[in-house]
Parts: sequence; C-alpha cells; structure tokens
Amino acid sequence: MQILSKALQVTMSKPIILITSASGRIGKELVALLSKNDTHTIRACCFSQNKKDSLKELGAHEVVDFDLNNPSTWDAALDQVSAVYSASLDPMLEGHLAFSKALGERRSQIKHVVRISCMGADTNTASYNAEKHASRKGAGIPLMLQHYWWGEKALIDAGLPVTVLRNNFFMNHLLKTDCESIDKEGFFSNPLGDAQNSFVATRDIAMAAMVVFSEGPQVHANKFYDLTGPEPQSMSEIAADLGRAMSKSIEYRPQSMVDFENDFGATRAEFFEYLTNGFYCRCSPDFYNITGVKPTSYFDYLSTKGASGETGLEELWQGNLWKKGEDAMKDAAKLK
Repeated sequence: MQILSKALQVTMSKPIILITSASGRIGKELVALLSKNDTHTIRACCFSQNKKDSLKELGAHEVVDFDLNNPSTWDAALDQVSAVYSASLDPMLEGHLAFSKALGERRSQIKHVVRISCMGADTNTASYNAEKHASRKGAGIPLMLQHYWWGEKALIDAGLPVTVLRNNFFMNHLLKTDCESIDKEGFFSNPLGDAQNSFVATRDIAMAAMVVFSEGPQVHANKFYDLTGPEPQSMSEIAADLGRAMSKSIEYRPQSMVDFENDFGATRAEFFEYLTNGFYCRCSPDFYNITGVKPTSYFDYLSTKGASGETGLEELWQGNLWKKGEDAMKDAAKLK
C-alpha cells in the first residue's frame, strides 16, 4: 500500500472548501488568504484552462473544472466538500438557482455556504414593510436586487447553513466600463454625480469571507452582513483618488440616465438610479465586527497590493462584464 507523505496527509485531513468563481476579483483574493490561514483544503473552480496555474500559485491545493451552466461538472467538484464559497455573475442566475438545489441534495455533507450578494437584496433590509422600501417614490425594488435576493433565497430554501455577504457597489466596478477614456482622455462618466456611496473593496469582501469560513457555521450560519467602504464618496472624490493613484488628472463628467440606459440597458440603469437615492451612502460596522480592522479606502485599494499580489489599480484594467452598447442583463431579465 502506498504511504502518503506527511504533508499530503495533513492537507487531506482538513475540511475541503470549494471556491466557485475562483479566478474572479474576490475569489482569487480568498484563495490567497485561505492558503495563508491554513484551515482548509482549497479546491478552486476554474472555467478557463489557462487560469489553473495561477490559482495553484495563489495557494489552491486542487483546481477543478466547473461550470454553473454544465451540471455534469458539479459532482466531481463537490466530492467530499464541506464548505462552499458561492459567487456568480448576474447573467448566470439561472445556473446558480439550479446549483443551489444540487447543494440542498447534499445537506448532510455541506456544512456551510458563504454567498456573495448585494446590499438591499432582501426587501426587508430598509423596512419590514416592503412597500416602504427606500427608493424613488413609486419605484419598485430594482430587478438586479431582486435577483440577488433570489440567489440568497435559493440556498436558504435548500436548507443549507448560509452566511450572506451583502456588499455595497465594488470600488472599481463603476469605472471598468470607462478604462479606455480614463487611459486616453483622462475622464469617466456615469449618472451618479454628487450622490455619495460607500463603495467597498473586493479584497475586504474576501477577508470577511476568510474569517467567516475560519470561524465556521457555529458562529456565522444564517447571518447576513452588509459590507461597505469606510466613507461615502461622490464621483468627484472618486476621480481625485483615481488621479492621485495614477499620477495624472482624472475628470468626472456627468451623464444623463437616458444616455446611460442607452449604453447599458434598462436593468443596469434601474440599479444606478437606486444608487442615487442615498441608500448606499451609509457605512456598515459589519466588516469591522467580523475582521477587527477598518475597511479599505479607495485610494489605499488602488495603491496597495492585496493578498493575490495585485493593486486595485492593476485590477481595474482587467476583464469586465459590462460593455457599452450591450445589455448584459437582457436574457437574465426574462427570468421569473
């Protein structure tokens, strides 16, 4: 009989955690943080073959093929897994709902799921009377927030021990669509103007997830945390931080909501209108209460390296779902 090395025996004795979207902005930070924390065997999910080596370099013990839209990849990925980091892009909601049911069928095996969501996903977040939810008078809950709630509820309904990290808008997310104009002409535009939002650093979300997984479901199961940045910022303040990090002048140019909707579609425009109503300006204490440290400021995020070795400025230029002239939510908006 083959005798396993001592190091491999130790690795195999740790609970296995499955990291979906492992090559994403939060996922790769989480892989790096968990590898340093050394509490789990890290099984990173990969859709693109060319990202496998980089995930192993970040500290993943295993890298497996996984596709939310291909159930044939799920069983092997979930073999002996006891904890799952669940994150998915907005257009992949249907795949996530199906995967949640599959996880529910493994309730005796899956001890903890941490789901990435959005502040305001639950219509009760601002009011226990959903009809009085904070928004423009007469407007309903934005469809994107409803989708985030469906993503949470699917795991809850499956009977799983769930921790939900409800995040404010990502610090770099609102700028990724303007990378070309930022680089070549020194400006970005959107409809947010003077509205202040406490944008959150993706590395902070990963840090919170790492602590939650490390402390386990006995502390964090069936808890919902709002994660924000340390201060609310307007677009002119964001432009100043970005310019300081890039050592160049960056200008914010206001854009009408009509033009923004023409660029990205009604579903995203509806959400951006929601960002102007003040609901996202508050700074939640949840990140500090989980980790014991202050949330990362936008300038610090841009100018310093996270656990995966990248600065926020380097991450800004990487891939982006949202592209001008395309409605990325067109198909997802049809889901009922």
